Amino acid sequence: MVALTRAVASAPRYLVLDEPSLGLSPKLTQEVFRLIQLIADETRAGILLIEQMADDALGLAQHAHVLEQGRITISGPADELRTSPDVRAAYLGRSH
Repeated sequence: MVALTRAVASAPRYLVLDEPSLGLSPKLTQEVFRLIQLIADETRAGILLIEQMADDALGLAQHAHVLEQGRITISGPADELRTSPDVRAAYLGRSH
């Protein structure tokens, strides 16, 4: 939380966040995602979010890319990827 706040204090045009939920409890993870959404809304900075919590990340994103072994295999609007049966089955653990 402190690192995110410090990063935003410098008024960046872009912010790169690599696995901000790593090692956090589910409750704290949700708070971090809430803060990321607030940063996006308030600063209008572009945010590149690299995250394994795919469903949560897609809930925040406007556009998403799915990487497999360093290559983009799927790309498109985040809401389309989040509802795609193929993406849900392969990466989100459910098909509906």
